[in-house]
Amino acid sequence: MNYNFLGNTGVLVSEICLGTMTFGGEGHWKAMGELQQDSVDAIVKTAVDEGVNFIDTANVYSFGQSETLLGQSIKNLGLSRDELVIATKVRGRMGEGKNQVGLGRLQIMQQLEGSLKRLQVDHVDLYQIHGFDGVTPLEETMRGLEDVVRSGKVRYIGCSNLAAWQVMKANGIADKYGWSKFISTQNYYSIAGRDLEHEIVPMVEDQQMAILPWSPLAGGFLSGKYTRDNKPADDSRRLSFDFPPVDQEKAYDIIDVMERIGAEHGVSVARIALAWVLAKPGVTSVIIGAKNTDQLLDNIKAAELSLTTEQLEQLDEVSAIRKPYPQWMIERQKRDRMAPASFTPTPPAVTR
Repeated sequence: MNYNFLGNTGVLVSEICLGTMTFGGEGHWKAMGELQQDSVDAIVKTAVDEGVNFIDTANVYSFGQSETLLGQSIKNLGLSRDELVIATKVRGRMGEGKNQVGLGRLQIMQQLEGSLKRLQVDHVDLYQIHGFDGVTPLEETMRGLEDVVRSGKVRYIGCSNLAAWQVMKANGIADKYGWSKFISTQNYYSIAGRDLEHEIVPMVEDQQMAILPWSPLAGGFLSGKYTRDNKPADDSRRLSFDFPPVDQEKAYDIIDVMERIGAEHGVSVARIALAWVLAKPGVTSVIIGAKNTDQLLDNIKAAELSLTTEQLEQLDEVSAIRKPYPQWMIERQKRDRMAPASFTPTPPAVTR
């Protein structure tokens, strides 16, 4: 297992992060998975044994069940809290109450206490807002996050599913007042969904943040189970729950190339899809979920797979997406500012 620094911090996290959306199975989360305690223990043990030290959950996953099962699993397995980097999230609705949703200070503090209780820990290492709250002023959200950091119950803060301008505005507010800034952004990123490259990736590289891709297998569409000749059946979750949305015809073209490259390495299509994401700029740790240990182990092995330059180019080409404006204009205009390697600028003449 390889380890990368979590953004511009001194914290090292495994480049595979264990996602826990399959834990529990309450309500609409049942479509993601229904793992209960014994299965959760096996998944967590397998991940840790393989070198994973980074685990991601959220308060809304099965309405708290995911955190509860994870916390009990850490206790059951006797894992060292200090050896784990635990991340959770806040924003989604956690009850019928008027104030049981959003990113106000009240919600942040209440939900953090609930997460700590369910996880059976006294702090979380990374506390992430799970999306944008268009009602609550960003100043209140960032101050609320600063308060929980100062309380000692949160080590670092991150965001998820935000636009680049929202991240920069939030971090600008934090910088103005000397508060904690987002060190990471958790976003959907897969070879079948590359929209992140338009704005988020350049921002992350400029700001030295970490990208934590979720759903790198596009909700299972890139697992290798589906091909143009073996499309999702009528009862498939991928048809009844199209999340994240996928351009299926384009995805089949991508899968064709991944099958060929997978055959060259003797590995699964899923492993190729994960290796591609791991090779992209700005990616720190890829979040993978699993419904059984065999699936988990196959995904984890993607960290050991190195794709050749030619193979990466083939995958980039088949999965390429058209740049929107102003990206294509920025790309075009930067050409006259790219000096050739042999070019030496002549200093201006000194006028006295």
